[in-house]
Amino acid sequence: MCGIVGLHLKNPGLQPRLGELLSQMLEAMTTRGPDSAGIAVYADRDPAPATQGQELRYSLRSDETIDWDLLAKRIAAETGRDLRVEPLGSDSAVFVSPAAETSFLAAVRRAAPRVTVPGFGRSMVVVKDVGTPAAICARYGIPSWAGYQGIGHTRMATESAVTTAHSHPFAPAADLALVHNGSFSNYATVRGRLARQGIRCDTDNDSEVAARLVAARMAEGADLADGLRTVLKEMDGFFTLLVTTRTQFAVIRDSFACKPAVIAETPDYVAMASEYHALAGLPGITGARVFEPMPEEIHVWTR
Repeated sequence: MCGIVGLHLKNPGLQPRLGELLSQMLEAMTTRGPDSAGIAVYADRDPAPATQGQELRYSLRSDETIDWDLLAKRIAAETGRDLRVEPLGSDSAVFVSPAAETSFLAAVRRAAPRVTVPGFGRSMVVVKDVGTPAAICARYGIPSWAGYQGIGHTRMATESAVTTAHSHPFAPAADLALVHNGSFSNYATVRGRLARQGIRCDTDNDSEVAARLVAARMAEGADLADGLRTVLKEMDGFFTLLVTTRTQFAVIRDSFACKPAVIAETPDYVAMASEYHALAGLPGITGARVFEPMPEEIHVWTR
């Protein structure tokens, strides 16, 4: 049992409150999973100067004490591109770099093999940790974060260890994030097939396999809905998935819809949670259209 929440804002006036609202929603799901938690937040960023090219934001995490400024200098030397450091805490930071994705990630592996990259993209920042949602949100100051979209997950481990790496969201491609409530029975088989295609998982979490499968399909040119249809076709189990890209917010349930999900939509936002009480504090919720997705329905909202 795990808890999922997500908020896709249509009204720009609510963007300063995204972190506050998302934190409240996630804390309401604590009883569904006190082991670990995580959040992916999307925000419009100031464009990079024309001389720098497109910048990507890399969320970095370490279980050891890290001198982030020193690591940034080493990575800049490796990639030949300057970068900015935005510390989130002693164990986490965001590096903003115009270096190519493959070049940057390879430089991190060489310079700091024990540092992980939970997510990256033009708009997305990912934070995840072991502990309760309230403690994690407070530790990283999530309630003060602004943005236009976010998803969160609080975990009760069933298929793998309780570690930061095994917690959600899983973000295997730029600005793509997935959170999952449920379990997949054939994830090892699918993971093996992906590995033979050169796509490897960082953990033994079944949810990461679904995220990698969606990312692989989208890398082939499929849209997000088609990526989710591939999960329905190829992965067996009981699941509710909430998946986001830089512009989209999508929900899908398995063929039996046995894992809970409720959606509320108003002119100001689309919100999703595993249980309604996580939505009850949202502004305007009493006037929202509230419904439960049907089995195998794919709901996608686009910014």
